[in-house]
Amino acid sequence: MKMVLATGNKGKLREFRNMCKNEVVPFSDLLGAFDIVEDGETFAQNALIKAHTIYEKLGSDYIVIADDSGISLPVLGGEPGIYSARYAGEDATDKENLFKLVDAVKAKGLKETPAYYTAAIAIVSKYGEYVVHGWMYGKVIDEVRGEKGFGYDPMFIPAGFDKTLGELDDDVKSTISHRSKALVLAKPIIEMLQNK
Repeated sequence: MKMVLATGNKGKLREFRNMCKNEVVPFSDLLGAFDIVEDGETFAQNALIKAHTIYEKLGSDYIVIADDSGISLPVLGGEPGIYSARYAGEDATDKENLFKLVDAVKAKGLKETPAYYTAAIAIVSKYGEYVVHGWMYGKVIDEVRGEKGFGYDPMFIPAGFDKTLGELDDDVKSTISHRSKALVLAKPIIEMLQNK
């Protein structure tokens, strides 16, 4: 069965391709680009919504993988959380979201504060649905440092490091990221489904 990734996010696609030895095709290559309404209340619900939407359009010859992820700050009551991709508005760019969060940290009078990333990966096939989670803990700072990564990476410093994800090399990020931790749990499920 072919693996299809239910995302149009180039950063996520690149991360999945780096972490998966098997070929992963973005859904837009097969169906064209379109928006999926993510109206769940959790990362897991939104990942399942994306996976089911694509699976229903493609049919049973596919394993559809969807990720929903974001950053949460306890000092902001968990914001932006599931709204990470649209924190600064529905059509906000990564940079607009990033700078809104920098401003929110500054508005609290903080130079840094604890934060964590969550990734939920949903896998949907004719054999059913699965969801796994991964987390990465650390802190956010009130400035942007580094050009690597995407999203909130230039303001997030993982626990045990002194550089932001925007400054760390991709090979380091791929071993510690929330998405890589979730993918470690997803891989045996995907392999089991491919071997059925």
